[in-house]
Amino acid sequence: MTKGYIIGHITVTDPAAYREYIERDTPILQGLGGRFIVRGGRSEVPEGTSHDRHVVIEFPSYEAALAAYNDPEYQKVAEIRRRTADSVIIVVEGT
Repeated sequence: MTKGYIIGHITVTDPAAYREYIERDTPILQGLGGRFIVRGGRSEVPEGTSHDRHVVIEFPSYEAALAAYNDPEYQKVAEIRRRTADSVIIVVEGT
């Protein structure tokens, strides 16, 4: 079965408040089968423009990734990210 991924490209605008998002989203997404592959760290944009922070969360399937993103408990916590950062979130099927 092909895996699913939630990919986030994020520029944090309120680091102190964003910390709460990180603390609360991690157990929710892990409990829904997610495994953080990339979370912050150094990055370089050799072409184009991008946000400052990148996150990749692997799930057993595309459907599991989409369900995790749409999970009501996660969506409550996602409001913190929406208030404290500019972000692009992508759900994608992969290998």
